[in-house]
Amino acid sequence: MTGWTPIDCHAHTTMSDGALSIEELVEAVRARGVRPGVADHLSTDVSQAVKSIDGVGAYLDALEPYDVARGGEFCWHDSLWRELPDDLSARFTHKLGSLHAVHIPGTSQPLSMWHRELPNELTPAAYMALHLDELERFAAEMPVDILSHPTLLPLPIRVVSVDELWTDALEERLVDALFHAEIAFEISNRYRPHERLVKRAHDRGVRLSLGSDGHTRAQVGDLEFPLEMAMRVGAEPHSLFDPFVHGTRAAR
Repeated sequence: MTGWTPIDCHAHTTMSDGALSIEELVEAVRARGVRPGVADHLSTDVSQAVKSIDGVGAYLDALEPYDVARGGEFCWHDSLWRELPDDLSARFTHKLGSLHAVHIPGTSQPLSMWHRELPNELTPAAYMALHLDELERFAAEMPVDILSHPTLLPLPIRVVSVDELWTDALEERLVDALFHAEIAFEISNRYRPHERLVKRAHDRGVRLSLGSDGHTRAQVGDLEFPLEMAMRVGAEPHSLFDPFVHGTRAAR
């Protein structure tokens, strides 16, 4: 890995729900031998987030003086990313999209990943089919570079075994959607994906991205698990998503 340094494409500051200022994040991440990237929440549906177009401009202004990757984490179910003008979009080095909530037929509000019950006696298997329907729409429509924490699921089914939730067919749908949209698969240190799915993504030709999803000094820049997982499935260091090398989806 001589001459190569990993980059944390997903970490949060006090501009959303992180505990560190930009300066503190840069210091903490570089101390780990990692290049810093900031990707704060930009969404009207996250309590501690940048919630307006003017706010997004101010956020990018704040990042501009620092040697960091200028990312942003947008919610698929939220409208802010749809309103983003081209001039602001062009100022990001990379954008992340998250399925923090999924639309469920017959309900008035999307189902949050932190909701404690599934609606209408929805089974885990039925939910997973709806989740993949939503993910395919996300990949087809949302102009982002990375799918954040691809295995993040609602609280009630996080206790169900990986093999029961993630069938071969569902995994194939996920990696095919990302491959055709040229969206990277984040190996998240916070919501850790199972190795079989990461390998399937890599073997399909989906680029892998490293993300701490860090919010505290102890978390930001911690890429030990993501990097180990990427190497274990056969990824070459220089092939991992780097916004300064691979650019943004909007520019491709």
